[in-house]
Amino acid sequence: MLENIRVVLVNTSHTGNIGSAARAMKTMGLSQLVLVDPVSPPDGKSSALAAGAGDVLANALVVDTLAEAVADCGLVVGTSARSRTLSWPMLEPRGCGEKLIAEVPQYPVALVFGRENNGLSNEELQQCHFHVCIPANPEYSSLNLAAAVQTLCYEVRMAYLNLTRSQHPENHPDNTEYPLSEDLEGFYSHLEQTLIKTNFIIAKHPGMVMTKLRRMFNRARPESQELNILRGILASISKITSHKE
Repeated sequence: MLENIRVVLVNTSHTGNIGSAARAMKTMGLSQLVLVDPVSPPDGKSSALAAGAGDVLANALVVDTLAEAVADCGLVVGTSARSRTLSWPMLEPRGCGEKLIAEVPQYPVALVFGRENNGLSNEELQQCHFHVCIPANPEYSSLNLAAAVQTLCYEVRMAYLNLTRSQHPENHPDNTEYPLSEDLEGFYSHLEQTLIKTNFIIAKHPGMVMTKLRRMFNRARPESQELNILRGILASISKITSHKE
């Protein structure tokens, strides 16, 4: 179960933090590390700070974009340390661990961490189903990247241990099938093109329509069958508008 939980580090600037994050992961039983466009690849400093977690570091996957890192994930949770003008579904660290463990039997899930200096961009945060914020001291809330990884990986492990110890069926994950991240991105692209074709969105001045629609659908969490229905509706609209043209 823990092998399918992916820790994604976006545009990390300090190689030592990559090694420290790998060590934090291994202490909690996680092993799948993905690096999105790191400023520098792992080096000797990374290896030194990884200590006994050299295998996690050595097997880390390096990709160019966050979309590539989470394309096959059915649940993506992004870390956010500051409030945004556009609110998003939020999780507490404990709830984050429980949600990841509840859904990981169905598909890979991802926990995404941003840059050391300014976290994840708004565009990257919009690729996440939920955001999680560690309720640190408001007078000094600056957490080192590895410390944040350690805190949330701990919550994941505790949720995993609680599940394995429990014999109550209601604590086991349900069988609801949710679409993967790449399926959702395909839907959003299809939706945007349809709204442009029907002139609901003006291509040169799209405003915040798609951002708010993304927020709504991420909050609603459509199941795979529901997403197929929505794609079918868009296809029927496209068919009618094509005939009129």
